[in-house]
Amino acid sequence: MDAGDGSRHEGDAGFVVRVAAGVSAFTEAEWNGLTGTSRTSEAGYNPFLSYAFLTSLEESGCAVPRTGWQGNHIRLETAGGRLLGAILCYAKSHSQGEYVFDHGWADALERAGGHYYPKLQCSVPFTPVTGPRLLVTRGEDEASVKAGLATALKAVTDKLGVSSAHITFLPRRDVGVLEAAGYLHRTDQQFHFFNEGFANYDNFLATLASRKRKALKKERREALADGISIDWLSGKDITERVWDDFFAFYMDTGGRKWGRPYLNRRFFSLVGERMADDVLLVMARRNGRYIAGAINFIGSDALYGRNWGCIEDHPFLHFEVCYHQAIDFAIDRGLKVVEAGAQGEHKLARGYRPVTMHSAHYIAHPGLRRAVDDYLKRERREVAHMGAYLEEHTPFRKEDPSDIA
Repeated sequence: MDAGDGSRHEGDAGFVVRVAAGVSAFTEAEWNGLTGTSRTSEAGYNPFLSYAFLTSLEESGCAVPRTGWQGNHIRLETAGGRLLGAILCYAKSHSQGEYVFDHGWADALERAGGHYYPKLQCSVPFTPVTGPRLLVTRGEDEASVKAGLATALKAVTDKLGVSSAHITFLPRRDVGVLEAAGYLHRTDQQFHFFNEGFANYDNFLATLASRKRKALKKERREALADGISIDWLSGKDITERVWDDFFAFYMDTGGRKWGRPYLNRRFFSLVGERMADDVLLVMARRNGRYIAGAINFIGSDALYGRNWGCIEDHPFLHFEVCYHQAIDFAIDRGLKVVEAGAQGEHKLARGYRPVTMHSAHYIAHPGLRRAVDDYLKRERREVAHMGAYLEEHTPFRKEDPSDIA
């Protein structure tokens, strides 16, 4: 079976596995019938799994073979061709744009004389956000379809002769079915804000220790000094001129921090055309022009912070635009969670809590598999220990009377 050739493979329990070169190989109705991909999903809506977002990545040229993202999306079907489930999957020639780092694994296999690339990567490109990965068509038996998808991915990995398959930013509830199928479990950490029914930002601040409250109030004042104001833009308010401004910020920060920004200007125009109501741009204005901004995506119960950039440097403006304003918006809209992207212990001081991330990995090479398995056992203990330590050092008020003032 060649990568993305649409050929079929007879699986266990009478399933048929097909491999599609693009999300556009699914009809929009088929895709929207899968878990988490549309606003009518019972499991909640994840905008990064929407047909609009994923086809925008493909059509803009951001997630295509030329950039190292060859679509190998898995369709699990009945013998009669009815879609039961799917996995968003790419053959990768590198490990960039994934946010779960396996460069050490690649180096180890290459030193041993093997080839780590290509590999299969099951995730949303350039998006460190947890969401459904074993996608089940509404009305189908979830347990059997997920087990079938886990087996299908292994079969495709072996059929293609690639080193491994990696399902990243996976919901915790799906780890068990993948471990049962022989995948290795990996954990990592992010920082999320949880809206506990707060009426406003001051209501949230009241849950923090007195010293922390004062520090954040001061930080927010200083961020908006020098005549800076903030706009929330969504839907029709996001014009092509606004996208031009935001893209300039994105390219400036991306060029300095990563050296090669992953998203191009056309991608943002396509997203603006297809899903502008799912987008929140937090834009900072000074002297009549925008000087900084952050893009967020709005799910059914979560706000997902993604990219930020600026063309002027101002103290604390990054924290204001990316973290404080996201909290303000979530409280205003009644969203339960703000996920502010990968890494960043600095988020802890701003009311974000440590949260464990999960991934599952199928390693075809027996020697590498044993080494990775041993490493992941130790890594999971370290992640759990660090999570407990960080939770003890959140800024939230302890049972100390002096904090109540």
